[in-house]
Amino acid sequence: MKNNQNTVVPPLKFFNATFQPSNLVSLIFFFSFGLCSGILLTFQLKNVSFNLLFNELPLSTTTTAAAAALPPPPTQKMRLEDFVHPSKLMHHMTDRELIWRASMVPKVRKYPFHRIPKVAFMFLTRGPVLMSPLWERFFKGHNGLFNIYVHSSDSSSNWTEPKHSVFHGRSIPSKEVEWGKVNMVEAERRLLANALLDFSNQHFVLLSEACIPLFNFSTIYSYLINSNKNFVESYDLMGPVGRGRYSRKMYPIIKLHEWRKGSQWFEMDRDLALEVISDTTYFPVFQKYCNGSCYADEHYLPTIVSKKFGARNSKRTLTFVDWSKGGPHPARYNRYDVTVQFLEKLRSASHCEYNERKNQTCYLFARKFTTHALDRLLRIAPKVMQFNP
Repeated sequence: MKNNQNTVVPPLKFFNATFQPSNLVSLIFFFSFGLCSGILLTFQLKNVSFNLLFNELPLSTTTTAAAAALPPPPTQKMRLEDFVHPSKLMHHMTDRELIWRASMVPKVRKYPFHRIPKVAFMFLTRGPVLMSPLWERFFKGHNGLFNIYVHSSDSSSNWTEPKHSVFHGRSIPSKEVEWGKVNMVEAERRLLANALLDFSNQHFVLLSEACIPLFNFSTIYSYLINSNKNFVESYDLMGPVGRGRYSRKMYPIIKLHEWRKGSQWFEMDRDLALEVISDTTYFPVFQKYCNGSCYADEHYLPTIVSKKFGARNSKRTLTFVDWSKGGPHPARYNRYDVTVQFLEKLRSASHCEYNERKNQTCYLFARKFTTHALDRLLRIAPKVMQFNP
């Protein structure tokens, strides 16, 4: 039984047995083999890492060297001038984004810069501004008091104004406009929104390519800047071309007795312009229900201005148009119509109120002039209207 039990070897005896001569040779052999294998493996790993580093080094070094050779990019800092007076009119904003941006009003009323109020002359055209040579003479010498905005519905037109022209670079992102359609009002709101981006614009005039000024710049500027009223024609008209264009589907937002008619050619101050582009109550109703023979451009502004802002509206337009011949379009003037007597008649043949006083200067602009009238206008108008030399 004692022979079958496990025998415990004393540690000292085991140590002496291990370092027998034969065992010592084996230990040295295995130790040397392991050492050589470790050295070889370490060398191989270092070689692989070196190759990777070597392959990456030229690219990294070249990139770093090229970057060091280039001058640092200029720091683009936005100035206040860039915000309050945008120098470029073209942008990629949608109408919705544009109106949201333009509708912003600063809470602090005191401007942190010297502000000279400007008049925004907004041209709603099919193509080029036909009377631009006359307008060039009108604007000459008055830089800093006006801004020009052109909305052209003819996207296929390749016309460009020369660089020295006041109309050069003054086109805004435009869309197609159809006569009598609600998209004409959309174009008017687009013009207003683009003009509102410039905080110096305080008065906004809508004109066509066939409009002309009836007075010199100083007279018109003073008339607009000093007026305490807006000029949006608005009147209640019975019959098929007045109340007959009202749709009962507009009720109750717009009621029949609130329906108004008037000329689309307006002048308004900045406060009213902000209200017009910010309107999300009445304009959607016109977009939805004013179609066919409704002619939104003759009813939208007259109706909402009368309904919401009538106290500060003169109810008249500043643009003379002759409807005496009847029909859907006003009279057109050609070269034979342009005389000194004719222009003087347009300038003082009416009676109206201006700042609660009687006045004979009722119209500042007139339409509809053809290109055939331009030559005589250039010869006669500057003298009659006393344009600056």
